[in-house]
Amino acid sequence: MIEALPFLMLCSLVIVLFSGIPVAVVLFGLGVLFCGLGIALGEMPVAGLFNITPKLITSMSGSLFYPAVVMLLFMGVALEKAGIAKDMLTCLSLILKRAPGGLALSVLIIGVVLAPAAGIVGASVVTLSLIALPTLIQRGYTASAATGAVAAAGTVGIILPPAVMLFFLAGEFKVPLGSMFMATVVPGGLLICLYAVFFMWRGWQQQQSISHPSAESTPQSLLQWLLLLNRGLVLPVGLIALVLGTIIAGWATPSQSGAIGAAGGLLLVVINGRLTRELLAELFVTTARLSAMVFFIIMAAAVFAYPFRYFGGDTTIANGLNAINGGPWMMLLLIVGIIFVLGFFIDWIEITVITLPLMMPTLNALEFVDHIVVGKTTLLWIAAVVALVLQTSFITPPFGFALFFLKGSAPASVSLFEIYRGVWPILLIQLLVIALVLLFPELVLWLPEQIYGSIR
Repeated sequence: MIEALPFLMLCSLVIVLFSGIPVAVVLFGLGVLFCGLGIALGEMPVAGLFNITPKLITSMSGSLFYPAVVMLLFMGVALEKAGIAKDMLTCLSLILKRAPGGLALSVLIIGVVLAPAAGIVGASVVTLSLIALPTLIQRGYTASAATGAVAAAGTVGIILPPAVMLFFLAGEFKVPLGSMFMATVVPGGLLICLYAVFFMWRGWQQQQSISHPSAESTPQSLLQWLLLLNRGLVLPVGLIALVLGTIIAGWATPSQSGAIGAAGGLLLVVINGRLTRELLAELFVTTARLSAMVFFIIMAAAVFAYPFRYFGGDTTIANGLNAINGGPWMMLLLIVGIIFVLGFFIDWIEITVITLPLMMPTLNALEFVDHIVVGKTTLLWIAAVVALVLQTSFITPPFGFALFFLKGSAPASVSLFEIYRGVWPILLIQLLVIALVLLFPELVLWLPEQIYGSIR
């Protein structure tokens, strides 16, 4: 009977998740329910039910990354509420007004700078959609071109340092955080360059219909230009660079760098003259809400994992995967395929704290002797692949859930079909980069090795 309980837990999880009940509630409830069922069937001692409380405590105290997550979320919220994205759009659109697709390039740069701090895909996409999408359409971009630019910009940031998702992947794959950050720089940079080339090509095609910023919106003096550049570009980029640089250089722990980011975000609110009692309260409430969502899921996943592992579920999954005769490549493609499909329906948080722990024994055993050095280097490469696959799944029609966030925040005139049409070229670029990273691990491993030396 005990062999069937893990399978029953997974089936229950899949079914109840589609009911619309919050993920954390589902995980916590099923964990407690199956502990009780195990006790009733005599498969678990009564004392097992009281092990839930220690699991809740250790799930939150087991990583030094978690305090940094809260502070980075605060930084992202502060940058959003300070109007930094709108200032950046104004500044960059003026600088790039003569470049083909200049406004789309501006939106991409904003996503690169601000989306890593946001941490949540939906928040990044919605913010960029509200700020940039009406302007793109007003300037003459087609709805499909505009939504494609926003989808690309809103999701690419989650794989770029100091993205919150990379903290969780580093912890799950047991690789150094600095190495995890550097591992995604080259693939992310390649994505951004390909996006930029595509946006410029599309802008060149539509140059007759795309308008430029009016002369009235252009600063008339050097002082106005300097103020706009400082507020819309230098300060936010400098803050992100400071947070990232202190971690990479080893000058600060992730928590200390997160504190620098939080303090810097609040300082930008003050500099922009937007600090009020109401806004300060909104900053703390929004950060608390996002943090509670993230950590409640982590704790609930620990509660769910306790009976699942007690009943041998992790061993069953590992044995099932190992029984597939296809070699390490088949195993890797199967696992990333599962993660890709899951990314249609749930955010990266649930995937990293629920799915990845079940697959880590198999991933740890994979060896690509003729392709890559065995050891932590392999795990770092796989972690980067997982990050890229997750980002791709969020914008894959018809189920990519970032697309539904985009539809919900877009003007009513923008149809879901136009969004789908706009993201197909973006999706092809994503798949190309994933294929290159799989074929050439050096794209992931070269920069960490140059900065840190051996990462094994």
